[in-house]
Amino acid sequence: MPLTFMKTGETGTVVKVREKGDVLHHLENLGFVAGAEVKVVSEQAGNFIVEVKGAQVALNKQVAQRIITR
Repeated sequence: MPLTFMKTGETGTVVKVREKGDVLHHLENLGFVAGAEVKVVSEQAGNFIVEVKGAQVALNKQVAQRIITR
């Protein structure tokens, strides 16, 4: 399911990132790789703050929809 389906406080695991090019490379550098655990810290108006690999990252809705979790 896309990261956007997760609620505040929920934890999931990244399955894959449906993106390519520079955006994919940037997300991988931030820690969004297969098997990484992500936790939704906050969600407001479709924008997310998530914790991945000990760091908090802000994502807009369009990018969060491309991160597939379970």
